[in-house]
Amino acid sequence: MARNTSTILVEESHLARVIDPAGGSWYVERLTDELARAGWEFFRWIERAGGQAAALRSGDLGAGAGPRRGGVRSGAAGESGAEPIHRRQRVSRILAEKPVVRVSAPEARSGGLPRVRRDEAYEALRARSDARLAATGARPRIFLVPIGPAAAHTARLTFAANLFQAGGVEPVTEGSFEDSGASEVCLCSSDALYEEQAETVAAELRAAGASHVFLAGRPGQYTGVDSYVYAGCDAVAVLSATLDRMEAS
Repeated sequence: MARNTSTILVEESHLARVIDPAGGSWYVERLTDELARAGWEFFRWIERAGGQAAALRSGDLGAGAGPRRGGVRSGAAGESGAEPIHRRQRVSRILAEKPVVRVSAPEARSGGLPRVRRDEAYEALRARSDARLAATGARPRIFLVPIGPAAAHTARLTFAANLFQAGGVEPVTEGSFEDSGASEVCLCSSDALYEEQAETVAAELRAAGASHVFLAGRPGQYTGVDSYVYAGCDAVAVLSATLDRMEAS
């Protein structure tokens, strides 16, 4: 097979029968052409705006008034860059880490490009948690409920703990729900054990006073489960709603 593969590709798949062997792969050349045209149009827009300094001073560049490049206006770059961290495709600081102390940035001039910090959504969540800690002496808490042996629940329990810590919600894994000081819980196990036990465990926790039941895993149809947390979910939206409920309780 190793000897005949190249022969089959040449004689039967006609891999060598191309009009211009040095012409490239087309899609790369097309992307290069689109990039060059978009870049040139952007430079032309800056010239029509009166130059780079004028475009910055007017605020048009930061507001996304420039030409569309790759389907996204210039002002949308900060929003698109925040998407990976909202869905935790990039790691955010966990609860036990000490915050970094740094010199404050100078005041931004009027106009110009918007100043965007990658973690500012999580910083806002952590500020809410810090305020709760200062007012009550305790952070918002969630009780993580492992189901089955360690091999079945460890991965999802670790995932859930890191996700909730990122927004300032302290995960509790020891003791009982009644003694945890938490009002909400998150079930952590394998899909197979969820099928067998998730609804029963959720009902028991409801009876014990849990006001909201999460399940660490892809959304399913489990009676008694209110929300799901999983890789790729909008963690900022989940954490914001969680803090809203905990602050109201």
